[in-house]
Amino acid sequence: MSNTQPRILIVDDEPVNLYFLEELLQSEGYATLSATSGKEAIALAKESIPNIILLDVMMPDMDGFEVCRRLREDKELITIPIIFLTALDDDESRLKGLEMMGDDYLTKPIKSNLLLAKIASTLRLQQVREQRLQSQLSQQVKEQTRRNLSTAWRINQALTEKFRLFVPEQFLQRIAPEGVESIQLGNVKEEEVSILFCDIRGFTTIAESQQAADTFRWLNAFFTQMNQAIASQGGFIDKFLGDALVAVFDRQRLHPQDALTAAVMMRQSLRDFNNNRALFKLSEPVNIGIGIHAGKVAIGTLGTDSRMDSTVIGDVVNTASRLEEMTKVYGCQVIASSSVLAQAPEPERFCCRCIDRVIPRGKQEAIEIYEVLGTNDCILDEEKWRALPIFNEGMQAWQRGDFSTALLYFQELVKQNPTDQVAALYVDRCQERLAAGDEIAVG
Repeated sequence: MSNTQPRILIVDDEPVNLYFLEELLQSEGYATLSATSGKEAIALAKESIPNIILLDVMMPDMDGFEVCRRLREDKELITIPIIFLTALDDDESRLKGLEMMGDDYLTKPIKSNLLLAKIASTLRLQQVREQRLQSQLSQQVKEQTRRNLSTAWRINQALTEKFRLFVPEQFLQRIAPEGVESIQLGNVKEEEVSILFCDIRGFTTIAESQQAADTFRWLNAFFTQMNQAIASQGGFIDKFLGDALVAVFDRQRLHPQDALTAAVMMRQSLRDFNNNRALFKLSEPVNIGIGIHAGKVAIGTLGTDSRMDSTVIGDVVNTASRLEEMTKVYGCQVIASSSVLAQAPEPERFCCRCIDRVIPRGKQEAIEIYEVLGTNDCILDEEKWRALPIFNEGMQAWQRGDFSTALLYFQELVKQNPTDQVAALYVDRCQERLAAGDEIAVG
């Protein structure tokens, strides 16, 4: 029994009986409530829920059985122990008391010792039941909490895995070092990286000739193969921009070389993709342009409190994009800036030719740009590579202003390889300079 004084509701229409029971129970340390009718008893029980009810059966207006029935219909009062006190000593009355879910049935005249023993026993039993119920409820709560936590953990894991499909792991390590929940607007870090910008040539024409679903299918297959080449060199895709992608290479000191190697592998993968283009209802091979630049960028979250995105921002990204645009002008598939080759640990591994010194759109300083023809182990433009000595002679003549000599070299290159658009471009440039009388006298 708890330290709180048990409260007992006594219901009897005889004042003498009420007085007797009140005196008896109060002498034993119980608090009492008294009611002389069924309606009063129900109202008192609702107002101040008792620990036990001693209920007379024979009362005017509403007998004890009806009172008990109504109490059992109330969700808040249904479990209160009820002991019937009555002069009715027949089996039918006892049976009815049981049917009304009474806890005990004592006949008058009431024996004080027996009543007190019944009350004490009933209260102890009720306390045991309540403790057990509390224990069960506590166990159920613990079990439900465990299940909820387990479910929440599984959901969180699933969401995190799905989230990684939208935000690469390399990004998360920077913008959410303590987990996805720690992502905040403005989380940013500055780092030296190489940026690779890749775009599909003539995409609009291809898309206009297909159903949208077919375009999505081959684009996803294309991006999957490009991503494999990028990921194999430690890079990750920052964004898909419709028919283009921006990739980041961040391995310390190795990122320029990783980007160059990935570009060569992307061209190899493109060959395989085009060999199977009929599967995607593509009548013509897909062509790409790739621009690569190296330098410092800001990696972080950008947007608003309600909508943010992970991104890479900096002059390096813009320059890589401009270099990709230049592949259309020079008829190349891969153009890298001099900073990429200068920072590569083993630049000699790559087959490149310097094709110009330019000021990219929106820039102020000129940079040297190189066409990447492959690696020593995988030359993708063999004709250009074999003719590199002639090309270099032509470029040297061009740079010293000997345009007539340069023209001869570049015309020879075009004769050997009519698809060499860089050589053809310099043929036009040399002719324009000669026509303008710009040639520097060569002693």
